[in-house]
Amino acid sequence: MELKDILAISGQPGLYKFVAQSMRGVIVESLLDGKRMNASATSRVSALTEISMFTEGEDIALADVFTNIWNYTEGKQAISHKESPEKIKEEFAKVLPEYDRERVHVSDMKKCFAWYNILVEAGFTEFKLPTAEAEEQTEE
Repeated sequence: MELKDILAISGQPGLYKFVAQSMRGVIVESLLDGKRMNASATSRVSALTEISMFTEGEDIALADVFTNIWNYTEGKQAISHKESPEKIKEEFAKVLPEYDRERVHVSDMKKCFAWYNILVEAGFTEFKLPTAEAEEQTEE
């Protein structure tokens, strides 16, 4: 399972693994409970590799934020997304000190930590973005 196959669906909790294309959308499997469902074509579905965080300079890919958290926690679970906003901000600043304090909200930080913890629980150890070369090979 690769990060490019992991999806976030707006209005749905947790993360989902892409299973197959269907006539009405995509079939996904929850990383939380393993249940499959159809995400309709009208749902806002985002691959984690397409999401980035605002920083004071260039935006940083979510995969790189996850790698920072992985290095900070030494591969363990991160802070719970249910902690106080002050504690979440403090921990987020440790893993991404250059985040844009005006545009990155506590809800974004909570989602980031929650998703990271789901991925670690699912056995992820690397959060690599697909390289252009690897994408070309999969298309052939």
